[in-house]
Amino acid sequence: MRPASRRLRRLAWSLLWLTALGLLLAWSWRQPFMASARMLWDIARAPAPAALPVPVHGVRAGQIADTFGAPRGSRRRHEGVDIFAPRGTPVASATRGIVVSVDDGGLGGRQVWVLGPGRERHYYAHLDDWAPGLSTGQAVQAGSVLGFVGTTGNAQGTPPHLHYGIYGAQGAHDPLPLLRAGARPPAR
Repeated sequence: MRPASRRLRRLAWSLLWLTALGLLLAWSWRQPFMASARMLWDIARAPAPAALPVPVHGVRAGQIADTFGAPRGSRRRHEGVDIFAPRGTPVASATRGIVVSVDDGGLGGRQVWVLGPGRERHYYAHLDDWAPGLSTGQAVQAGSVLGFVGTTGNAQGTPPHLHYGIYGAQGAHDPLPLLRAGARPPAR
């Protein structure tokens, strides 16, 4: 009978350790340091949005020209929309997500990439500056300020604007229909 009691004791200790580990994991998941992991879990399961708010404060969807696909030089096409506003106007995330890049370089100049629902990447370019403290890996909510309208990158010499693009598994797609859908009153 001794081996059976030893097995029961080992089983009881194993269950106790597994319970403690489960409680520790449940506690950890709710802590602030897990905000990015929780956001990544959430957006990985969520569908791409059918409507979005305009990411530039004070600009209405009806003020945005449809320039998606317009020629840009001889070798490329415009993969987004340009949203014109005074330099320094706040630019907010159109969706909840994870900041996957805060960079300064290339055609977009100062830019931010946010991974959002549906695993779509939202591109905010030509920023004058980034929001204070913005960093790669940070979880953001829709409406979180990412930066400010500017003319960096290949936008130097143009009126200040935000270049906003959305990239899914099939590449770039036109954000303007989503911005217009976000401006419509909800259906009753």
